[in-house]
Amino acid sequence: MSAVSAVSAAGRPAPETPGRPHAPGDLPAAARELVAGLLAEPWGQVSPSPYETGRVVSLAPWLSGHAGRIDFLIATQRGDGGWGPPGHHGLVPTLSAVEALLAERRRESSADRDLLAKAAARGLALVRSQAAPGRKEPLPDMPAIELIVPCLLSLIGGHLDAEDPDTAGRLGPAPGPFPGADGAKLAAVRRWMASGAAVPQKLVHALEAAGPEGAAAQGIAPTPMTAGMAAVGASPAASAAWLAAAPPGAGPEGDAPAGGPGNGARPPGAAAPVRRYLEEVVSVSGGPVPCALPITVFERGWTLSWLLRAGLPVEAPPELAASLRERLGPDGIATGPGLPADADTTSVALHALALLGEPCEPEGLWPFELDTHFCTWRGEEGMSPTTNAHVLDAFGEYVRRRGGEPRHAAVVAKLVSWLRDRQDGEGRWTDRWHVSPYYATACCAIALAEFGGPESREAVGRAAEWVLATQRPDGSWGRWEGTAEETAYALQTLLLTGAARGREPAAARRERDAVRRGREALLAARDHRPPPLWVDKDLYLPVAIVRAAVLGALHLSGRESGAMPE
Repeated sequence: MSAVSAVSAAGRPAPETPGRPHAPGDLPAAARELVAGLLAEPWGQVSPSPYETGRVVSLAPWLSGHAGRIDFLIATQRGDGGWGPPGHHGLVPTLSAVEALLAERRRESSADRDLLAKAAARGLALVRSQAAPGRKEPLPDMPAIELIVPCLLSLIGGHLDAEDPDTAGRLGPAPGPFPGADGAKLAAVRRWMASGAAVPQKLVHALEAAGPEGAAAQGIAPTPMTAGMAAVGASPAASAAWLAAAPPGAGPEGDAPAGGPGNGARPPGAAAPVRRYLEEVVSVSGGPVPCALPITVFERGWTLSWLLRAGLPVEAPPELAASLRERLGPDGIATGPGLPADADTTSVALHALALLGEPCEPEGLWPFELDTHFCTWRGEEGMSPTTNAHVLDAFGEYVRRRGGEPRHAAVVAKLVSWLRDRQDGEGRWTDRWHVSPYYATACCAIALAEFGGPESREAVGRAAEWVLATQRPDGSWGRWEGTAEETAYALQTLLLTGAARGREPAAARRERDAVRRGREALLAARDHRPPPLWVDKDLYLPVAIVRAAVLGALHLSGRESGAMPE
């Protein structure tokens, strides 16, 4: 199992990147190779996370690959002192990396305290500037950010208080609080967990923010996996936090002492499978870790859906379809072990199965239905247009292939109306699970083009106009810069909605020119690794999914321009 194949043994990006397509004539072969890789790497392929890696540095210095994680944090610091993407989307990884470097400085085994201090000081200076009075940029909508930010600020403050006066002066004061993350909710969550109350499953994914007492709460149990492993919240950081919250005298394995089970939640031997999970995650990467692993169903569903929808000739091995079908149930599917079931993963798995010729009644989606739309998971604080676009795909494809019942048609009508209402004045959609509006617009516009009926023609047309208006001079598309991933979504929006929109000859010529330029930009991006744009505790890159989107866009644009045979 190659758990994190997007990084090399040194923790740096591997030479082969998900944006690197085969030559146009080799696209079917590239798709077959990609699908075969889904079985060869069954946990999935995810980019390393500065946030998650920082938490493992701080919480599990005993874990193999520790030096590689330190090297990764030093090597991935931006020129302005931060980590991750620009703006407040980089706040969480920057705080985590700074805290990890400060924690490492305090260890006797630390090799280069001056280097660690310099990197931490640069990160602290950036964070202080972002927290300065008058800076009103809101915190982004990322899982548990209102818990993670005050937790890390508190830990950083503790490190700075422990520094000698000379070093503390060079590091500067602790950063101030951020609006929306003042620590009140974190304190309430920690009190709740310490009381012995039931812990929501979605919180376990960010267990590291709960502190030692919260991580040791009764009722938090690792989720068993194969080969004697178990994960906490499908997260290396959460798993490391659970181990670090062991009773006094337990040691790095995290088991209670021989005299008893400690806090009552850890019988002897319970922690060994969690340690094996962490060791497996870092075994290939050399140290750095992703935010979530495994992502098996999520990766397989999205990859197959993008390839099949684009019309690439894909013959999925029976094991792939079985791995999706066997996980279906009345409560939906979870992305990873220890995560709550969610409507997004469930709906894309259903859609992929339908495109493979195995449409299933979407019973696992009913628990997520609300009055006007579907929640991503029960108790979600917010709403996701892309989740609802994927639910529309699942119900719409089922109705198209099986006819369905009146309740299925009613869901389609409800979602079509809700999605149209979420479109903004520019013609685009935005979403909480991906920072690029090109992803959200592709998901929503394509679903409406397929299942929205004539009444959605105007909305789909406005989406296409927004895509055309925002193409960059070099032919690419992107939020912060032109990327292969976002260019692929823009091309798919244009090419998979054309029939539903209808186009006058002049508009069709304009669109063909945009597609030609976009295809050229996509081919030119083959040597550039797409940046992480998907939202978890940190931004991440699901390697196979993005590669599928790129291959699908090349296939569609090649047919449109005549570069490929019919």
